[in-house]
Amino acid sequence: MTRFERILIVGSEGQVGRELQRSFAGAGELLCFNRHNVDIADEKQVRAMVRTTQPDLILNAAAYTAVDRAESESDTATVINAMAPRVLAEEAAQRSALLVHYSTDYVFDGTKREPWVESDFPNPLNVYGVTKLAGEQAVQQVGGKYLIMRTSWVYGPHGNNFLFTMLRLGKERDNLSIVDDQVGAPTTSIELADATRSMVDRTLSGQCGPAQQWAGLYHVTCAGSTSWFGFAGEIFAQTKALTGGRVPVLTPVTTPEYPTPAKRPLYSILSNAKLKETFGIELPGWKSALAATVLRLK
Repeated sequence: MTRFERILIVGSEGQVGRELQRSFAGAGELLCFNRHNVDIADEKQVRAMVRTTQPDLILNAAAYTAVDRAESESDTATVINAMAPRVLAEEAAQRSALLVHYSTDYVFDGTKREPWVESDFPNPLNVYGVTKLAGEQAVQQVGGKYLIMRTSWVYGPHGNNFLFTMLRLGKERDNLSIVDDQVGAPTTSIELADATRSMVDRTLSGQCGPAQQWAGLYHVTCAGSTSWFGFAGEIFAQTKALTGGRVPVLTPVTTPEYPTPAKRPLYSILSNAKLKETFGIELPGWKSALAATVLRLK
């Protein structure tokens, strides 16, 4: 396992940040920053954070993720999702540090009917996707040692996510209407953090050659696919004991029947072929990953 002098985790209190702390425990001194000790929307604070901590590795798990609210708060979303990654990339390049940055399947429009690959043309349907794409492009333009990890439908044992929303609503309501025509790959923060650790270890140990051979953009999701309706059904099937045996009746609905401020892609399965080819990493199927997450909750 690779060891670092200092590891900077930005967004350390979020669902991915929490799991990164677990996965990178023992890899070096963890320097955790969150909204309580740095304003990620303030360029001066972001630069000062990096220059003060002088990290060898920067894990940027900070993001504006309120997809619907971003439609009316585009300026804030842009600063956090596009400006901050550029600043972190610039500061990382100055230090020759490795930057890991996370992005989203929502950079695609969902019109394809086979898994999206990294070279596919992005065409986001909403402000959130636009700002996350801008963040990707900013990191790529700066260059240096970086890994951009596009993932999808992230949830886990911490934070606000679809899993906890279903568990809460399942206790409050007898019937739930869930969208059934949007298809994706639910991915746990646990698996995403562990994949990050594996990728970082393999790059910096020299297993993947010099940086110009591995620096770049990768799709990183759990295997398989489902709809939000299918995901909800599996959640209740696996967490029946947690809900006291009370499972609501689920009704599938279409996207037009469940309008939201932000448009979502109907098909956002990401191909993980490049991840496997470069790093030899394959994430487990989404159902088994869900089971591991439920076990953590118990």
